[in-house]
Amino acid sequence: MGRTLASKEGVVAGLKHDLSESQLAFVIEYQGLTVAEITDLRRRLRPTGTVCTVAKNTFMQRAIDGEANWQPMTEFLVGSSAFVLVKDDISGAIKAYQDFQKATKKTELKGGVMEGRALNEAQLKAIADLPSKEQLIAQIAGAINALATKIAVGINEVPASLGRSLQAYADKEGESSNGDAAE
Repeated sequence: MGRTLASKEGVVAGLKHDLSESQLAFVIEYQGLTVAEITDLRRRLRPTGTVCTVAKNTFMQRAIDGEANWQPMTEFLVGSSAFVLVKDDISGAIKAYQDFQKATKKTELKGGVMEGRALNEAQLKAIADLPSKEQLIAQIAGAINALATKIAVGINEVPASLGRSLQAYADKEGESSNGDAAE
């Protein structure tokens, strides 16, 4: 039994909604995957804020019609396609997919789209190698902390240095007074 027009429109509306929340979408050839394997892929992608959807290419074509940002995806809409729609952690999602691909050796990455540009597998791998948002925040916080520490040490060093200088002067004066008294 085929889908009704209403259910087809629902699928397209769901795809449009997911695309509107996504920063990156990539298309994979999923032919040969079992239900358990596609479920495993979805489980791996879930912590990164990513959705993996299996839909007909025509549904995705209708979902991206009129959306300039997603138009480059049309070149990947051939064969059996699964769509990985990344909302949050881009590099984490790509790494999770790469881990899944290494484990199963059954999928093939067709390409991706980000900010209106088509991306090939090498470009997606380069994006995956970038540090995550949390890592960047930690690096910035570490740099700010190091700078604050250096400023605090520098500010503390001024009176300490002045104190040492005055003590050295007082010691020198004390030695010369003792030397004068001894004569």
